Amino acid sequence: MSDEKHDDVLLKVDHLSMYFGHGTFVKKAVNDVSFEVRKGEVFGLVGESGCGKTTTGRTIIKLYDATSGSVYFDGKRIVAGTGAYKDEIKHLRKRKRELAKSSDANAAKELEECARRIGELQNEIRKAKYDHKHCDDEFRKEEKARINEEYDALIAEAKPEDVSRLQREKRRKLRIASRTKLVTQIQMIYQDPVASLDPRMTVREIISEGLIVQGVRDKKYITDQVYEMLDTVGLVHEHADRYPHEFSGGQRQRIGIARSVVMKPKLIIADEPISALDVSIRAQVINLLNELRETMGMTILFIAHDLSVVKYFSNRIGVMYFGNLVELADSDELFRHPLHPYTRSLLSAIPLPDPDTEKNRVRIRYNPLLDHERTDEEPLFREVCPGHSVRCTMKEFEAYKKQVEEE
Repeated sequence: MSDEKHDDVLLKVDHLSMYFGHGTFVKKAVNDVSFEVRKGEVFGLVGESGCGKTTTGRTIIKLYDATSGSVYFDGKRIVAGTGAYKDEIKHLRKRKRELAKSSDANAAKELEECARRIGELQNEIRKAKYDHKHCDDEFRKEEKARINEEYDALIAEAKPEDVSRLQREKRRKLRIASRTKLVTQIQMIYQDPVASLDPRMTVREIISEGLIVQGVRDKKYITDQVYEMLDTVGLVHEHADRYPHEFSGGQRQRIGIARSVVMKPKLIIADEPISALDVSIRAQVINLLNELRETMGMTILFIAHDLSVVKYFSNRIGVMYFGNLVELADSDELFRHPLHPYTRSLLSAIPLPDPDTEKNRVRIRYNPLLDHERTDEEPLFREVCPGHSVRCTMKEFEAYKKQVEEE
């Protein structure tokens, strides 16, 4: 993989949490996760089954409504949860009730501070709800303004015989812009290529569905796009009129990739796209994704639990455990200097092709109760060295820094 640095952030996940259940029965599937994905890179998200990787991807693409935290895509907030704000307001109101009964001389000042903070949080809740609900409306307005400006300039300078054609193009693009959503610039490749394809639809219908929903009416354009996508993913035009059950697992995954890529997204979320495939097919799908990234300039959030694949394919890697992001670093740095005990455990589980080395491989087992000191301090995500962050307590942070300096 290239070591080229991309300074522009396409996706920013900021303190994202996704909880299921309510009351005392709450499952913290994703808990206070933050990371950034830069334009043009592959960001790998790894961890064992059930750690929250897929839930993170589904929350980013708005299949789930986030409990708290925000997701910014291309500088615009597309996901905004209000749970953390509401919890803080609840705590502050409880504190206000306690202060009202207090005879402390400073109680009045603290009451005023609580009221001010509650007002700020209520304002943040209103902003979050507006952004979550109206981000697509704002995006449509910007797109229409851009199209009008672009085509008005072209029409003003065009020859008389070209005016009619440009006006038709303008109307077509405005119609599409009026039905598009910002989140459609993020597309997802699902883990199961069988369950993710409608068995009653032909390949042509599956690939073209997104275009039709967006308002594209030109049948020739749709057909050309379907054939172009089939060529791109290594299938033939004759496959367009077949049904999903007529294909192998690898071919079905290619159809799923074509369905995503036809929308010309800026970001692809690949949710374990090779885990359901035979080993012989996995390399083909990975190479296909790599080609698409290079030829179409797409950014990829690659979710997987196979670290050997993630190392080959990703620029940076985030490691998740039990809903938390526990380590984040460049791919090479993570494999050279894993710091968190869970990351070391994952790396020790990678099988090696050398029989002699494999015989002597020491499997490290991660036990949170034994590998971390018991303390009341809440672990925080801290940067141990530039670009390498770990979720740890202050004491662990100092130990990790010393370890890095010695190495």
